[in-house]
Amino acid sequence: MESLTFRHTTKKPLPGSLPNAITGVVASGNLEILLERVLPPDACEVAIETPIAGYGPVWEAVVADFVARAQPGGLRISINDGGARPDTVSLRLLQGARLMEA
Repeated sequence: MESLTFRHTTKKPLPGSLPNAITGVVASGNLEILLERVLPPDACEVAIETPIAGYGPVWEAVVADFVARAQPGGLRISINDGGARPDTVSLRLLQGARLMEA
């Protein structure tokens, strides 16, 4: 099991007022993501637990792309990975951000 944490500064907080959201399911090579609105409005932290070691640079790139696109300021994001592909990770992160905007 590998644990990774990435911290980013954002230009703005993610819109909306929903305090938390969950997206995805850890099954069949997918992942589960918990998003919580608990950080300062210009901060984002993504913590990842994955059974597949050695993909830190890929995770870092996927998370950086998500932060640049969604500007998820104020969110702590916890990812429980079940072997998801990078495109699935991006999709689930964006789905979670959209849920939080409600």
